[in-house]
Amino acid sequence: MTSILTGDIIKSRRSQDSLWLNSLKEILNTFGDPPKYWQIYRGDSFQLEVENPEKAFYTALKIKAQLKATVNIDVRIGIGIGKKDFNTNSITESNGETFINSGYAFDNYLKKQTIAIKTPWKEIDEELNIAFDLALLTMDSWTKNSAEVFKLSLQQENFTQKEIGEVLGITQGSVSERQKRAGFESIMKLEKRFQKLIHQKNNL
Repeated sequence: MTSILTGDIIKSRRSQDSLWLNSLKEILNTFGDPPKYWQIYRGDSFQLEVENPEKAFYTALKIKAQLKATVNIDVRIGIGIGKKDFNTNSITESNGETFINSGYAFDNYLKKQTIAIKTPWKEIDEELNIAFDLALLTMDSWTKNSAEVFKLSLQQENFTQKEIGEVLGITQGSVSERQKRAGFESIMKLEKRFQKLIHQKNNL
């Protein structure tokens, strides 16, 4: 089992290409080398493989927070989990169940919400897509400041609020307030739930 994230930049034509493109490449590079693990195509779309499917939602969070924090632009991401039947040195030429599921999530669910998932397990899809829909009420409204704190909180999981504040040049109280506005604690509970569900199914 592996996972594929298929995404595109929302309203990319209204933004300066070089800004969001550099920000997107910066975060995608942290997950592996192109074109084997990720590729940008059709100008504003991308695919990324996350070999541990339990980390797929965490990865989507990192991408969304990165783009919101650096260039204040949003992204749609369809997560697909499943088997990969044909593997090449270019992600866009590989295929299998995980690619089909990612494409299905992207084409069918993202008209209503900006992160969605399709797995081999219908009950998992139903639970997670409802949970995503609720979480996105907060995430889609992130300000640049909220996304910046969320991004750093993900990157530096062991940092205290005081240490995050020192990096950003703000007080511990401001960090706490921005984390609350970003829904950080609740969203990370959902992320842990995601990991648990996928782990249980993937190890049956």
